[in-house]
Amino acid sequence: MSLALPEFRPGTVWLVGAGPGDPGLLTLLAAHALAAADHVVHDALVDRRILALAAPGAELESMGKRGGADSPKQAAITARLIELAQAGKRVLRLKGGDPFVFGRGPEEAQALAAANIAFRIVPGITAGIGGLAYAGIPVTAKECNSTVTFVTGHGPDGDLPPDVDWDKLGAGSQVLVFYMAVRQLEKLAARLIKAGRPGTDPVALVSKAASPDQAVLISDLERIAADAAARPLPAPALIVVGPVVGLASVLDWWDGA
Repeated sequence: MSLALPEFRPGTVWLVGAGPGDPGLLTLLAAHALAAADHVVHDALVDRRILALAAPGAELESMGKRGGADSPKQAAITARLIELAQAGKRVLRLKGGDPFVFGRGPEEAQALAAANIAFRIVPGITAGIGGLAYAGIPVTAKECNSTVTFVTGHGPDGDLPPDVDWDKLGAGSQVLVFYMAVRQLEKLAARLIKAGRPGTDPVALVSKAASPDQAVLISDLERIAADAAARPLPAPALIVVGPVVGLASVLDWWDGA
């Protein structure tokens, strides 16, 4: 029995999550959108193997935002989506991970709604769950934790976000998963220790999760900044703090293929 997937209509925009890297983690709806789209506006982090699944003749346009590099402004990206939809295109806005997890998906959707452009949200597997699984690190495990918190490590000025209560965060969740925090790793570790987390708390740095270039560095809060300086790993990278990191030695299943 074939699935009755929704029609991708001209003049509409689909905001689609591409997952953390491995093309096999695409949802059926995401693959369907790639096969039907006229124009794909994609982030810099979307795996090239995923872009290769676009329909023959589809236009691929990179409008990725990367910290520390020249990147399109968000207003320009949103305006482009509206322009393409108003021209009658089937517009796929393809974003790494999930468009509603530490991304600009909500902003883009609100702008589309204000412009009376019909849109669909297609969730993706966020890196903080799927990417860590590829490193053998579950975000929850019965013997380790009953709470997990996802945090952005990147505020508007590039520093740690100012609206986080670090004392409560450090003491209030057994496992912490940080996105976009590598540049602030030393500050982050010091801040968590100041908030009461032990320096021996396990930490993993997972670079390019769920891709052939995935690399993992395991340490603890006290040593992670020095260890990362001695063995620099490229962005994008996740940081996970807490007892689930200890399971990686047993659950490290992926060979990169």
